[in-house]
Amino acid sequence: MNARASRITAVTSGKGGVGKTFVAANLAAALARQGRRVLVLDADLGLANLDVVLNLFPKITLHDVFSGNAKLDDAILPAPGGFSVLLAGSGMVEYSRMTPEVREQLQKVIEQVAPRYDHVLLDTGAGISDVVLYTVSLADDVIVVATPEPTSLTDAYATIKVLATTQGRRELQVVVNQARRLGDGRTVRQQLQQVVDRYVNPTLDGPVHLQLLGEVPSDPAVRESVLRRELLLEHLPGCAAALGLVQTATRMLAGR
Repeated sequence: MNARASRITAVTSGKGGVGKTFVAANLAAALARQGRRVLVLDADLGLANLDVVLNLFPKITLHDVFSGNAKLDDAILPAPGGFSVLLAGSGMVEYSRMTPEVREQLQKVIEQVAPRYDHVLLDTGAGISDVVLYTVSLADDVIVVATPEPTSLTDAYATIKVLATTQGRRELQVVVNQARRLGDGRTVRQQLQQVVDRYVNPTLDGPVHLQLLGEVPSDPAVRESVLRRELLLEHLPGCAAALGLVQTATRMLAGR
């Protein structure tokens, strides 16, 4: 996989409800607007909802590819916003655990699609299940999406700790969604970094550094776009949250 020119980024979160899939989809649109070839792979294999966010109704999903009932190319769909998607089926109990078969299939799919795109975003499930952790292990970079809420910070810290101790991650990126005021992103990153410095870094061979990749302001336009099942960057590209996502994508490109 090292020969490819693409960048694989896992977009994950410590808990559900923080806007992880919303961030992944709109980041993809922002990257596509800057001329990048982008694929979003819905890696929340059992509770997929990327199709809902994008208002897509796939006839073929990753489940069909994994089971050998469809070709990979037939499962890749164009999405609003100028990027491509690989959608997963929802409610698939067999994907609630990372079996050797699912592990092999997922890695194979990513290896096949990576050379075709500049960026592959893996929209993982929330939490630290074996499915989520294995998916994240396949990525070059990790974006942890969090909100300023205390429960989100606690779960984001747990995710960061596990990724640092089990996968050797030393550089992690943070996107703070639903920021209530300017500077919330810096505050959240600083709070997480302080806890990591105190409780995690002393136990490791090297320190974990958290980079604030972006801050997405709390914006009524987000709820409106979600209810309409439209990308925010398509629905209201000039709103505050959309501009925050565009700035986040620009920082992603600057870090290449």
